[in-house]
Amino acid sequence: MYLFNELLMSVPLVVYAGWRLRRLIARRALKNLSTVLLALLAAGYPAAESLSHGAVGGAKKVLILAGYYALPLVLYLTLTVLLVDLVIAVLRLSKAVSRQTVQSEKFRRGRLALVLALPVLVVAAGIVNANVLRVRGYTVEVPRRSAAVQEMKVVFAADLHLGAITPRHFMERFVTKVNAQKPDIVLIGGDILEGHGNDGAMGAIETQFRRLEARYGVFAVPGNHEGYARTRPEFFDRSGIRLLQDAGEKIDDAFYLIGRKDGRSRNRKSVEELLLDAPGDLPIIMLEHRPAEMERVGRTRVDLHLSGHTHHGQLFPANFITQRQYGLSWGHRKIGNTHFIVTSGAQLWGPPVRTVGASEILVIHVRLHDGP
Repeated sequence: MYLFNELLMSVPLVVYAGWRLRRLIARRALKNLSTVLLALLAAGYPAAESLSHGAVGGAKKVLILAGYYALPLVLYLTLTVLLVDLVIAVLRLSKAVSRQTVQSEKFRRGRLALVLALPVLVVAAGIVNANVLRVRGYTVEVPRRSAAVQEMKVVFAADLHLGAITPRHFMERFVTKVNAQKPDIVLIGGDILEGHGNDGAMGAIETQFRRLEARYGVFAVPGNHEGYARTRPEFFDRSGIRLLQDAGEKIDDAFYLIGRKDGRSRNRKSVEELLLDAPGDLPIIMLEHRPAEMERVGRTRVDLHLSGHTHHGQLFPANFITQRQYGLSWGHRKIGNTHFIVTSGAQLWGPPVRTVGASEILVIHVRLHDGP
């Protein structure tokens, strides 16, 4: 199960938070109730993951959502307890607050209210943030070479994670927002589907994808969840999406597009192998699920590299982990000859809560200039 090791390592901190919470509650019955509730919350995410396999609907869907929401609640309850303890320790050491004040009934009640209310407020804000689909823009300049165009508008999205808990009208909103940008091309950076891609919702999803309008069409690469979900190739055909797996395609006389397999795929071609067939007189865009091998790609002829996967950590402070792991967790950076853009995703996997990053569709204005 994903996050299993992280959950095991966090158990001591959750136990500590539960112990501190009991200390703040006066009545024994409420102390015991708080322990039971925290234990149920801590078990919520593993239970939701177990239930998410197979057909999902009705009461099962409600239980899965409840379990997913439990994860950030436990996370921010634990962090709040630790933070409050740290602040009080600093105040005590600096003698800004006396021991008698800290032990007073009024202070204890205020501390308990803060510890209980702040995690709920943070998760509520994260739910709102996750459900607001934004359109964000970037502008990059690349050598024109002999391309027949001077600029292109690329709409890029990744990590849609379409499944049983996806909001009902998400795809309709997504397609409407993409078409409103009047793109030259639409690129999708993997992790499109959850589940097994064979339930009753697939027809509606395919219909929505076929609504996408772009001069050069819609292209995608597989992500790691395409492998988990055993997504069938027919889904892409019926959706009007051209799937590129370690393959390149000349897009009119405008640019050359390369789509890579996911980093965990077997027999994945190297960047250099993929560039062997790339023309030398056109800009090169590379589409890949993960922001991997950036230093290596930056030494090649690739002009623009687009990826997702990171979700920018999704839940603070996990963004510091993804930033350290990938070097670029969200945003734009130029390394060597290559512009790298990483999206935090159009949707999320697991808890539909986002306390860092944004649910986004990227509009990338590519300006082609003469010269090197």
